[in-house]
Amino acid sequence: MALPYYVSPELIMQDKAEYAKKGIARGRSTVAMEYEHGLVLMADNPNVSLNKLSEIYDHIAFAGAGKYSEFENLRKAGIRHADMKGYLYSREDVTTKSLANAYSQTLGTIFSQEIKPLEVEILVVGLAEGESTEIYRISFDGSIFDERLVAVIGGRSEAVLSHLKQHVDGPRPLQAALKQGLDALESVGHQGVRLQQMEVAVLDRRRPGRKFRRLAPAELTELAG
Repeated sequence: MALPYYVSPELIMQDKAEYAKKGIARGRSTVAMEYEHGLVLMADNPNVSLNKLSEIYDHIAFAGAGKYSEFENLRKAGIRHADMKGYLYSREDVTTKSLANAYSQTLGTIFSQEIKPLEVEILVVGLAEGESTEIYRISFDGSIFDERLVAVIGGRSEAVLSHLKQHVDGPRPLQAALKQGLDALESVGHQGVRLQQMEVAVLDRRRPGRKFRRLAPAELTELAG
């Protein structure tokens, strides 16, 4: 009688993690950084018809790295979750932390129960009360990290983050923050980084109502000097 094939749970999880990491690393990096009036998001995105950055709710934004179709589904689910919660309770009950926790649970469930993990890493960022900001990085297995000042996902994220931490010591004006982010992306060999393929958006606390705004190419060119 043939012996049944057996693979330990630890090896299965390890294989899933390696598979997901390889998929995420094939993409390009996305940076989230605090600046003097809120948060700025920068994504190296040569495909101008597909957005990596988007608004989720009034004061909450989303960024994805990895397989586009998978983080796009997560983006849409996040919008539905926020809209439903805001409708059933109040808009003030829709918080960045609660949305990040919901994403963490979803990704953790998929990683542990499905054969194929999602090849994604996401950022959920938002403006909190007063002058504070919230940056949550959520990995393919549902691990959630509460970041401060700056966070990077996708591509060579560790190298980009290492460069930024050497130069970023506090919130700067938008122009300076933008330059630091572009320098960090170029420092790790993103030779193809050009302003024309950069997708940049901000959560600006000075704006009334919805805080999310995309930077137009002309404005981005002017700010980048």
